[in-house]
Amino acid sequence: MLMTLIRAIFFLTVAGLAARLAQLVGGGSDNLLVPALAFVGVMLAAVAVVVCDLLIPRKKIQTISAVYFGLVVGLILSNLLQTALDPSLALLVSPESQNLLRPVILGILTVVICYICVSLLLQTKDDFRFIIPYMEFSRELKGSRPLVLDTSVVIDGRIADVAEARLLDQPLLVPSFVLQELQTIADSSDRLRRNRGRRGLDILQRLQKMPGLDIRIHEADDTPAGTPDSEVDKKLVALAKSLGGKVVTNDYNLNKVARLQGVEVINLNELSNALKPVVLPGETLEVKLIKRGEEPGQGVGYLDDGTMVVVEQGLHHLGERVRVTATSVLQTNAGRMIFGRLDLAPAPSSTPPRGSHQRDDRL
Repeated sequence: MLMTLIRAIFFLTVAGLAARLAQLVGGGSDNLLVPALAFVGVMLAAVAVVVCDLLIPRKKIQTISAVYFGLVVGLILSNLLQTALDPSLALLVSPESQNLLRPVILGILTVVICYICVSLLLQTKDDFRFIIPYMEFSRELKGSRPLVLDTSVVIDGRIADVAEARLLDQPLLVPSFVLQELQTIADSSDRLRRNRGRRGLDILQRLQKMPGLDIRIHEADDTPAGTPDSEVDKKLVALAKSLGGKVVTNDYNLNKVARLQGVEVINLNELSNALKPVVLPGETLEVKLIKRGEEPGQGVGYLDDGTMVVVEQGLHHLGERVRVTATSVLQTNAGRMIFGRLDLAPAPSSTPPRGSHQRDDRL
């Protein structure tokens, strides 16, 4: 409604200026063709401006700023060049020719200089930070660097637990194409994919309700449904690079691609592995064996944090909770694995044997 009102005021203002121009062009003569053409030409130009505005609904502040300041710098430079060329034209060209050549030469120089300035700023807008609106946009972000969330990390859900622990003082950005991908997954005919998509949307709602957490939807370029994951990953990396942020993901391939392009990555799987308790060889732990291992006689169990424990000669104790002595620890990209053997020694009792107090008293 507001944009419609602004466009109506724009048309009324242009119509008034066009009528004034037609009156000046007519000069009180009886020939109405020239004033009519002037009025129609100005109104067509106004319509063309509004049509261009409607055809480009999503505009980036960086691009608008680059064009605006490029034109300003180009006009200033052309004005300075005009001041410098006027004495030379007065000496080299006759006054009659000067009146004809001066507007043409200055017009060409103005167009060329404005084009060079706009082109330079558009190609280097990600490297220069002196454009005032772009600085305002960057200052709006809290913390040092924003965190750009991937689809996989939203569906995973652990980012909400990390946020609840108040470890994040940086803004969380969810690109619009990531939100669109979540919606596409939630509308899938496959039940498993549909549940994953709905879980991701629930996680976003949970993050938005957390007090003190800055999470926003970044209006990036939309990605049509059915776009390959590689294209979505490219746009995600490009967005994080342009904003100077970090990508938060669980995707191993995206992790590699982002780091190759100089974008920092926070992998929640690596964070989870780093927070798991350290188990040294020789330590004992209790674990419930639930399945057979790959090698003969092995039993496999899991700790509360999901760490896999492979127990030698544990096949005959499936379904039992046993004591295990760790023999080695293997760290892989998929997580941490603990290898151990059954500890057949009786568990130490917390109650001292009968008569121990009397012996201590005698000593």
